Amino acid sequence: MINRSLFENTSTAFALKSDSELERAYFLFKMISSQPLVRIGTAATNFALKANLPVEGLIRSTVFDHFCGGVNEEDCLSVIDKLYTKGVSSVLDYSVEGKEIEEEFDNALQKILKIIRFCEEREAMPIVVFKPTGFGRFLLYQKKTEGKKLSASENEEWNRIVERFDAVCKLAKEKDVEVLIDAEESWMQDAADDLVEDMMRKYNKGKTIVYNTLQCYRWDRLDYLKALHQRGKSEGFNIGMKIVRGAYMEKERSRAEDKGYESPICENKKATDDTFNNTLTYILENLNEISVFIGTHNEESCYLALELMERYNIAKDDNNVWFGQLYGMSDHISYNLASEGYNVAKYIPFGPVKDVMPYLIRRAEENTSVAGQTNRELTLLKTERKRRKL
Repeated sequence: MINRSLFENTSTAFALKSDSELERAYFLFKMISSQPLVRIGTAATNFALKANLPVEGLIRSTVFDHFCGGVNEEDCLSVIDKLYTKGVSSVLDYSVEGKEIEEEFDNALQKILKIIRFCEEREAMPIVVFKPTGFGRFLLYQKKTEGKKLSASENEEWNRIVERFDAVCKLAKEKDVEVLIDAEESWMQDAADDLVEDMMRKYNKGKTIVYNTLQCYRWDRLDYLKALHQRGKSEGFNIGMKIVRGAYMEKERSRAEDKGYESPICENKKATDDTFNNTLTYILENLNEISVFIGTHNEESCYLALELMERYNIAKDDNNVWFGQLYGMSDHISYNLASEGYNVAKYIPFGPVKDVMPYLIRRAEENTSVAGQTNRELTLLKTERKRRKL
């Protein structure tokens, strides 16, 4: 029987936090729990950065250091080593967004290749991650997804995107590092899905190296996975899937309404939870052919995974099953799972403070919109503060 109170253990959850770090976390989540404060803070931060006001130090010592590992890979090392003392691995996430030119895509490629070489030297870093639009223009993926004919120069541009994907997956295969490729908005995702599938076909023979991402707030994703699974079985390649609930819900719904097509998003939270849990169940029932990275802060989904692993006699440390949470959040899930011997990794965003701000602002807004998440963090932090005082 699994222990249904596993995630209540705050002593294990916050063992790595000093008293001052615990207080900072409490302060931050208290701020994030207020929607007006998040709105004002976001606007003020954006203004200060655009006006080149000297606020980077303040941002760095508060929200940045709580949610990010550092400004570059080397800067993250102390965090990576510290996490690994508790059995938690790290996925370095270069969280610079919204780039548009070839030079920046090439820079992003070199960054990911560097991280793979970095991973090879460190047991604590078995996985890398990148976004499709880190390697190419959003509008080009969109044009491909819509089935529009590309011009000659766009075809060349697309071929460069394919080469960047291939360079990462090839080196990852050589170095035995797993690659998670994020999902983005639905109106560009088909092109990314097809490209990632090609990489699986090429590099997932025998062992799963390449993982796509399923955003389970989309009602069509389990059917997509089942069809992909059949192709993998008939063609002899493994499927790798990171499963998440999703990150672009408001944007997806409002675009569908504006353009008059059916929303790709599940009708409500329960339907999303059901899709996530049904997808998780399907994968764990087919673990011989599908590997999974369970990206969730949802305790019930984690307990479901533990129950299914027990039912199907899946070893806690089976490399085909990983749990993942974001750095600075849900430590009660990450550290308690790791203490029980499960494979756990924290996503550790990094990059120059100014460039990572869009990521941090999205994190704050997401936390505000999921009130239960922030309240849960606050309750656990309060419990641990009380425990330490006693």
